[in-house]
This record gives sequence, C-alpha cells and structure tokens, in this order.
Amino acid sequence: MIGDMVEYGNGVSQVSGQAGGGGGGGGQTVDVGANVVHTIGHTVDQIAALPPHILIIAAVVILFGLLFLKRAF
Repeated sequence: MIGDMVEYGNGVSQVSGQAGGGGGGGGQTVDVGANVVHTIGHTVDQIAALPPHILIIAAVVILFGLLFLKRAF
C-alpha cells in the first residue's frame, strides 16, 4: 500500500521560509503589479456578470452624477 505522499515544491519552501524567520511572510515577496492586475480583472468580471437592467441603471446614475458635478463646479 502507498501511504500519504509528501508534497515537494511550494509546500517545502513555505515551511522552510517560516522556520528561517522570514518576517512573517514566509520569505516571499509581494508582487504589487500582479495584485493590481488581478483586482482590475476581478472587477471587470464582476461588472460583466451583472444583469443588463442593472448595467443600464448604473450608467444612468453615473451620467447624472457627472452632470451634477459639471453643474456644481
């Protein structure tokens, strides 16, 4: 019989980074550019998933908001 298999690769690097005192982050760097791109892509996906009548209402609200700002300033 085959027992539980050990995962090599990312799991090992995370454990060794924590054991080495990587400053709480496991010694990993934060890729800010990838996070920004992921956030923008997720936002676009969320907007694209909205029903058409909600998109029309949102467009009308944004239009009236812009007209209000133009008149206010």
